[in-house]
Amino acid sequence: MGMYDLIEKKKHGEMLSKEELHDLISGYVSGEIPDYQMAAFLMAVYFRGMTEEEAFHLTVEMLNSGDRLDLSSIEGVKVDKHSTGGVGDKTTITLGPLVAALGVPVCKLSGKGLGHTGGTIDKFSAFPGFSTSLPEDQFMNQVRSIGISIAGQTANLAPADKKIYALRDTTACVDQVALIASSIMSKKLASGSDAIVLDVKVGNGAFMQDLASATELARLMVSIGEKYNKKTEAFLTNMDQPLGYAVGNTLEVIEAIHALKGEGPKDYMDLIYALADGMLRLGGKSSSKEESYEMIQDALSSGKAFHKFKELLIAQGSDASYADDPESLLKIREKVPVLSEEDGYVSRILAKNVGHASMLLGGGRATMEDTIDLSVGIMLHKKVGDSVKKGDLLAELYVNDSTNLKTALSLVQNAYEYSKEKVSVPEVILGHF
Repeated sequence: MGMYDLIEKKKHGEMLSKEELHDLISGYVSGEIPDYQMAAFLMAVYFRGMTEEEAFHLTVEMLNSGDRLDLSSIEGVKVDKHSTGGVGDKTTITLGPLVAALGVPVCKLSGKGLGHTGGTIDKFSAFPGFSTSLPEDQFMNQVRSIGISIAGQTANLAPADKKIYALRDTTACVDQVALIASSIMSKKLASGSDAIVLDVKVGNGAFMQDLASATELARLMVSIGEKYNKKTEAFLTNMDQPLGYAVGNTLEVIEAIHALKGEGPKDYMDLIYALADGMLRLGGKSSSKEESYEMIQDALSSGKAFHKFKELLIAQGSDASYADDPESLLKIREKVPVLSEEDGYVSRILAKNVGHASMLLGGGRATMEDTIDLSVGIMLHKKVGDSVKKGDLLAELYVNDSTNLKTALSLVQNAYEYSKEKVSVPEVILGHF
């Protein structure tokens, strides 16, 4: 069946077979199918959707379009974690060393940040000398040696996804659940781990704005993982305000290191405990949430997690002393206060505003070619549920270049919403599948 017929079939809401999806992806990667026809197909999917079966076969075809990492020579159950992206989301920095210290091998391929959300590779770049460009043998040997390795994604990992995503991005087809799920899971499955824990963000600062859409995405990704015989769990987590207090690469690194000693903000620690529990259970190290939480508490309080983080720094070319004094990494010209304009209780903090403000200060990218300033960002001093008086310090902007300062200041000021009545602190974990 030709591409014209596939477009026609999907336009009428019909299901495509495994063989038809194979022809679609292989033809597009080889250049046989032009962009304009693939764009037409993606728009048909946007309006007509895909079944679970179609989404699974699309994922597998994109997975098979490039390299796959074979981790079978590494002992133990390898568990990967993926976040759909949020503001202040620095969990890998804390979570990776924590679960590695508890015996779960962590083979993490991560990316750079784009737009208002940050990237794990950027955060680790805050450590002088830290290299995420690791040859495959070094990546694998390091996991065998210390139980954890963090590297950038290779160019040939699910290349079909990279090509299709670029087209989706320019044709307003990004926010379609089956296309999102297959994009994420093709890369996760290609990364080679035995099990996957998914952190699906929900709210203003997330890709999925409402709980119903996020639930649909989480269930579909779990279904795809399980159909591929990978143990998969998903957590729905709150992104209606930034996670923790720090937003910006080095600021987030500092907060994440404090969390490795059990000293992180409550919302951040609640998320770390939940995700670590999932990884420990899927990794066969724990049989219950209660057992996991005891193990996590011990790893944090005993210093095992913090020590594992130091091992990671040394193994990838940096200096363990940065873990003891992470504040030394911060190079800032000035701090600009953001003050409350009224009395009351903080009822909401628009996370997307805060993330966008950090990007404007130089802490994020509009395009992947942009250079970022790792030290700039925003430190929140008030979160949802806190009482405030007019003139109280809500946040501080960490600034090196004042070009966009006025706009960034306005974004953070307007991110805060207030209530005259007392507001309860929102839960971080909204669901679990």
